[in-house]
Amino acid sequence: MTLELTEVATVTQRLAVLLAAGVAPPSAWEHVAVDSEAARRVAEGAYIEEQGAPGLQRDAWRGLAAAWSVATESGSPLAPALRGYAASLRELGETQRDARVALAGPVATARLVMALPAVGILFGLALGFNTLATLFGTPVGWGCLTVGGGLMLLASRWNARLVRAARPTSATPGLACELMAIAMSGGTSLDRAREIVDGALARFGVAAERGQVDSVLELSRRAGVPAAELLHSEAHELRASARARAQERAASLSVRLMLPLGLCVLPAFLAVGVLPLLVTVVSSTVSSF
Repeated sequence: MTLELTEVATVTQRLAVLLAAGVAPPSAWEHVAVDSEAARRVAEGAYIEEQGAPGLQRDAWRGLAAAWSVATESGSPLAPALRGYAASLRELGETQRDARVALAGPVATARLVMALPAVGILFGLALGFNTLATLFGTPVGWGCLTVGGGLMLLASRWNARLVRAARPTSATPGLACELMAIAMSGGTSLDRAREIVDGALARFGVAAERGQVDSVLELSRRAGVPAAELLHSEAHELRASARARAQERAASLSVRLMLPLGLCVLPAFLAVGVLPLLVTVVSSTVSSF
């Protein structure tokens, strides 16, 4: 499966190279749109809408639009700004890849375990007992089906929720710091840079934490050093922290998946696969006398 952020990073990097080579911005978009349907839709203003791309990819496109807007409005060179954003997307793409690798084993195990009730039914049939007749033709079987089906539905939803919670949820950690650094790189005043960044974040619907920006700017003021480099460094740290949290969530998933296994799947296996088999065996034994 193609990583959601890879295409955005590739398009962003190509735009940066074309702009650095002197290609006009509209022409740069036309060139990259030839090889990317998503880039074509972004150039037309459609792909950053709510119904456009899937989750993280949509957020990444919106971040690109915000970075482009901030660099243009602040007078900052577009090419370096886009190179920095492309680098941040590649870091986040690595986070996605790490999470998917870590999730592959637990997710496969969960899917395998979900088949246990069906295995129990097949096992009974292999032993020569018609457990299907007991399940679908007796009140006890109906009760087992109701309980087992409800438990399996609960386990399925529980597993899906745990897996979703373990995946990366943001494509833009540190974006507010990155955008502020871009704005200030163009020689814009602090107040004007804030206005430009806040406007871009609101216009493109990008969720970004502004608290870190204020703390970095305060540090820059106290130390008497340029803020742009500190902002770039803070953005990098925020992306690294997001990557570490994603890896921790993925690593703990295998343990968390034991909860729906023990509380839902195994009882469902007993209800659908074992109890009807016992009822069938007892009924066959009694009827033989």
